Amino acid sequence: MLPTTTARSQGNGTLSSGDAARHTAGAKRYKYIRRLFHVRHMDFDFAVWQMLYLFTSPQRVYRNFHYRKQTKDQWARDDPAFLVLLSIWLCVSTIGFGFVLDMGFFQMLKLLLWVVFIDCIGVGLLTSTLMWFVSNKYMVRHQGKDYEVEWGYAFDVHLNAFYPLLVILHFIQLFFINHVILSQWFIGYFVGNTLWLIAIGYYIYITFLGYSTLPVLKNTVVLLYPFAVLILLYILSLALGWNFTAMLCSFYKYRVN
Repeated sequence: MLPTTTARSQGNGTLSSGDAARHTAGAKRYKYIRRLFHVRHMDFDFAVWQMLYLFTSPQRVYRNFHYRKQTKDQWARDDPAFLVLLSIWLCVSTIGFGFVLDMGFFQMLKLLLWVVFIDCIGVGLLTSTLMWFVSNKYMVRHQGKDYEVEWGYAFDVHLNAFYPLLVILHFIQLFFINHVILSQWFIGYFVGNTLWLIAIGYYIYITFLGYSTLPVLKNTVVLLYPFAVLILLYILSLALGWNFTAMLCSFYKYRVN
C-alpha cells in the first residue's frame, strides 16, 4: 500500500509528489484526450447547459470554471463534451451554409474542411496562444508559476466565445441570406452587418469575462476596448454600403472553386 503522502497534500498545504505528477500539464492533457475516446464518460447534459447559458448568462458558466479550480486544481475543462458538441454544431451549420449557397457535394466538403481546420482550429490555436502569451506577459499581477494562465483555459475561453458567434453567423443568419441580406437594398446589409456586430460583440464580451474571472490577472478591462473599433466599423459599413455577409459568401465560394 502506498504511503498516504502520495495521495494527499502535505501538512504545509503543498501537493505531494504523487498529486503534483497528476496535476502537470501533460497529465491533464493526456486525461482530456483519453476521454475523447470514451463517450460514456462525457457529461453532455452539462455541456448543453453551458451552451445555453453562454447566450443568456455567461457569468454562470465562468463561475463553474472557478469551482473546477477549487475542486480539481485546474481552470481548463477536463471534459471534452463541449468540444464534441461544438464540432457537431460546426459541421451541421456549415453544411446548411453550403445548401443555402447552392454548393455541390465536393464544394460543400471543401467548405467544411476549411471551416473546421482553418476558421475553428487554426484561428482558435492562434488566438488562444496569443491571448495566453499576452495575459502571462503583461496582465499577471506577479510573475511566477502560481500566477500563470493555463493555455488550456485560454483555448476554452476561445471556444466559449466562438460558440455564440458560430450560431449567429452560421445558423441564424442562414434564414435571412438569400431573401434579405444578399439583396442590394439598405435593409440587406443592415440586417447582415447587425448580426455581425452582435456575434463579434458576444465574442469580445465572453472573452473579457473569461479573463476577468482569473484573480491572477489585472487590467482585464482593456479586453473591452475592441468594442470601440467594432462599433466604428459597423457605422462605417452602413454609411459605405459594405455587406460583410456578401463578402464572406464570396470568399467561401472562392475557396471551394
